[in-house]
Amino acid sequence: MNKNTKQAILGLTLVGPAFLLLLVIVVLPIAQSFIASLQSESGGYDFSRYQALFTDIGMRANIVYTLKITIVSCALVLAISYAMALYLRFSSGRIVEWIRKTYMIPMFIPGVIATYGLMNLLGNHGWLARLLLPLGLELPRIIFDPKGLIIANLWFNIPFATMLLSSAIAGIPNSVIESAKDVGAGRLSIFFRFILPLSYKTFLVAFTFVFMGVIGSFTAPFLIGENAPQMLGVAMQQVFGVFGEREQASAIAFFTFLLCSVPGYFYIRSMAKEESART
Repeated sequence: MNKNTKQAILGLTLVGPAFLLLLVIVVLPIAQSFIASLQSESGGYDFSRYQALFTDIGMRANIVYTLKITIVSCALVLAISYAMALYLRFSSGRIVEWIRKTYMIPMFIPGVIATYGLMNLLGNHGWLARLLLPLGLELPRIIFDPKGLIIANLWFNIPFATMLLSSAIAGIPNSVIESAKDVGAGRLSIFFRFILPLSYKTFLVAFTFVFMGVIGSFTAPFLIGENAPQMLGVAMQQVFGVFGEREQASAIAFFTFLLCSVPGYFYIRSMAKEESART
């Protein structure tokens, strides 16, 4: 047995457990959901369950609502996180140190507790409404409204996205920035020509994780979301738990998986192009 064969066997042995775990936890449930979603009411197999996703008015509204919440949340999360990462990288002082020590705290608070905290803070009879009442100000409806869901998504996702983007921007050498300044490049020019290209890969990673986290979320949409339309995670639970339609719930689950696969596809494609360019 030559050296290359031994290395190949060793590599397969090392990745084997991870591959089996991925197969059992991810691949097989997805395949089972897809097969279940193809079962029609007559006992055969067709795409009637997926057709119902787009022909049923309520379900179509849920899909549009989910995509709107996801796109707006992702845009705000990434914009705020990128701004925070830039501020932490190129600024100094007590405020910067305070932000560095505290911005990760939301990641360690369970989602249920954080959601109930938002309800007590932003509800019609919450703390903020009571503080504004003596001033004659009325708090707009936030809880059981898209605004509440977006605020919850910001709370849950900004720390993680900021952590990823901060690590990428911190890895940009100071010599690159200083050289650009020496030749007269302005801040916008430095950002678009150096910082953004050098952190673009991490930006795609952050977008992918935020997109998947928001579109598949359940706790916040279930507790502070509207009754109709609903996020797809809540709609799937209602279809399965309330109406007992396992096949239709499986169709919603697989369709959600397909939506989550879209940013993943563009990320893998971008990385493949980068690798091919290197070779």
